[in-house]
Parts: sequence; C-alpha cells; structure tokens
Amino acid sequence: MESPRQTGTVPDETMLVARTREVTDVSFRAFLASHGAPRTHWAAPDGLEVVGAGEAARLTGHGEDRFAAVRDAAVTSFDESSIPEGPARPRFFGGGAFHDDHEPSPPWEGFRAAEFVLPRVQLVRADDATYLTVSRGDGDETALETDFEATVADIQELPAMRPVGEPPGVVASRRTTTEPEWTDQVEAALSRIEDGELRKVVLAVALAVTLETEVRVPDALERLRRSYPGCFRFLVQPTDRAGFFGVPPERLVRLEGRDAWTEALAGSVARGDTPEADAELAASLLESEKLQHEQGLVTEAIEDHLSPLGDVTVGEQGVLKLANIQHLKNPISLTLDADSHVLALVEALHPTPAVGGLPPAAAEQTIRETETFERGWYASPVGWFDAAGDGEFAVGIRSAVAGGRRATLFAGNGIVADSDPEAEWEEISLKYEPILAELGLED
Repeated sequence: MESPRQTGTVPDETMLVARTREVTDVSFRAFLASHGAPRTHWAAPDGLEVVGAGEAARLTGHGEDRFAAVRDAAVTSFDESSIPEGPARPRFFGGGAFHDDHEPSPPWEGFRAAEFVLPRVQLVRADDATYLTVSRGDGDETALETDFEATVADIQELPAMRPVGEPPGVVASRRTTTEPEWTDQVEAALSRIEDGELRKVVLAVALAVTLETEVRVPDALERLRRSYPGCFRFLVQPTDRAGFFGVPPERLVRLEGRDAWTEALAGSVARGDTPEADAELAASLLESEKLQHEQGLVTEAIEDHLSPLGDVTVGEQGVLKLANIQHLKNPISLTLDADSHVLALVEALHPTPAVGGLPPAAAEQTIRETETFERGWYASPVGWFDAAGDGEFAVGIRSAVAGGRRATLFAGNGIVADSDPEAEWEEISLKYEPILAELGLED
C-alpha cells in the first residue's frame, strides 16, 4: 500500500526572530537538567556542541514525502525571519523514524514519523566560545528582548561545571527476540538472498532494560563523551516521558554550501586486549571476504544514490577504532551540481545499506515482516539544519530510548550470503555495550 503523504506543518503566522550573544561558559548538563522537554543535545567530533530547550517553532511530516514536507515548511518558517548568522544561528533539531509511516507508541511516546524543533533557548559551544541564542516564532521583538534578558540572568546562575551523577544501575535486561527466533530470522533472510530476492538485509534486536533508579540522560551522555570522544552524541526529547539518545560513530551526511560529506561504515570486530591482538583483529577486517563484500555493497549504494546530484569521490578504506569495536570505513565526498538542502541528501541516503539493505524495497519489506519490535527512530537520521539548508545528520545507532526506570536499546547486523546466525548474535552484544555500560551494567 502506498505510504500516506502529508505536508509539513508550521503555523501560518510564524515569523522567527532571534537574538544572540557570547556568554561565559556554563555546564550544558546543568542547562539541560534545569529545563523540561522539548530539549535536545548535539555534539559532533569536530567540536560543535549545542543544547536546546523549549520551542520557538516545530515542523512535522508523515509518509514517504515527510522530509520534503519538513523542508518546504522550513522555507516558510525562515521566510522574512530576523535571525542572526554565525555559529550561534538558530537551528532546527530532530529527525525521523526508520519507517515513514511510523506512529508514536511505547516506548516511542511523542516521536513522530518526522519532527524538528527550533529551540526557544539554544547554547552553542564553538570556536572556543559559548553563545546564547533566544528565539521566538511570533515575530514579537519586544517580547524577545524581555525573554533574552531573563534568559541571560538564568544562564548566569548556572555553574561552569556540574558533577556527573552515578549511573542508574541495571536491574534486569532481556532481548525481545530469543536466540532461536533470531536464528530462524537469519536463516529466512539467507533463503531470500539465495533466491536472489535480497543481496543484504540488516536485522536488529531490541534490549528491554529495567533500571534501579530513574535515568538522567545528560549525565549518561557525559559519560559516553569520555568513553567515545570520536563519536557523535545526541539527545532528542520531544516530551518528558522519553528521550532518544546515543553515540553513533557514523555520519549520515554533512552539507556546507555545495560540499557534502558522508561515509560508508560496515563490518565490525571487537577490540583486542593487547596492541598486537588489536592489530590482528583490524587486519581480519581488511582481509575478510565477507566483510569486504558487505562494505562494498554499502559503498556502491551510497555512490549510486549521490551520483545523480554531483561529483562523488570515494576515499581510501580504513579502520575506525572505537572503545570496544572496530569498523571498516570509507569516507565519501560530494560536490553538488546545484544548491540543495541537507534534507534532500537525507532523503537520498536513508536508509543506507549499513542499516537497511539491498535492494532497498526488498530489504525494508524483509525488516517489516521479520523484526518483532518497533524500530521507531533507531537507525534513523538525527541531526540539524539551518536557514541556508546546511546541516549535519548522524545515523541513530548505538542508541536507546529511555525515560523513568526503563530503557530500550537497539543493535543490528548486516546479513549477507555467508552470514552465520550464531556469530551475528554474538556480534550484536558488542553494540549494546556503550549504552549498557553508562546505564550501570556491571561486568
């Protein structure tokens, strides 16, 4: 059945106004802790870090044209706006669900098929400085001035540092798919591959976790920063019931003007206990025929999706080393033939074969028919865009949706012709570890 189409929503009277200035550095965790939802956190490995709270404008979309709908609504939202430029410029933050017809349901309360919020208050850390931006969506400059001065006073009360609390602790956890069920799922996928229906499909498993105390996501993100400094970090929390957060190693796309960057990331092995063992495992990535085949499928598909838009360059393959896992990685750059919006590139790329499969339609059908849980925003685009259409998105993996004393984690593996169900089951465990460790699961 064809997916429903819906225009992105933005009030007709919306006119964005914003004011910004540099402020003394404060604890971003303290800022988030002092505000309720909606709130967001974004940190990129290159140093940009943003936190936001409140809502000056909200854009939503549903159906197969959801990102185009948001993009069109954003043009309207930014039209005739009075907003600053530079590192503190207002940005919309958000993303979308893996499937375009997603409807909010537990544990994804409040998460729509596509949704972006321009925070009322935004703190940006960039270029060795901290900036405060306050925005309104009603064009009221007088009210904006009052809001701005009150927010400056509030910010000045926040500490420059905030101690990181203890993890909430894990009482119990269970995979929502049993190992026998997983084996049946993988074998069914392998049959489709053997029949020529599929070349690759990524199957995932959810892990339901009960916590000893309520989770404090800003603290968990700070602990993740220390353990995974080379990864993105994000929080999208539309309501107080649950927030989606994680430390994805994979950039989906970044756009600046007509220059864009993405990457192919596939194949994984553990880290070694010694430098020698670690090097041997990295070499096994590079030498594995199965993993090279999987990486080749991902790289080829990304190149095919982007080549109609401009000149694509695939960089030299290397190994991305994280705290507990290693991946094959190919950097990919794109010079666009014409001006575009980062959401147009998101549309072109999502889902990449690293989280979906090939051919895309057959892989999505397999995922829908096979997985026993709702992916929600797992493995989906999460990021930001500005008035110029520039922005950056990560792939929402190494992630969890959490609220109160519950959390649901997600992990998946690419299934190709010679995949072994038992080996794939064990490899998935590595991908839960980053979030589980910060929730307080003891070894």
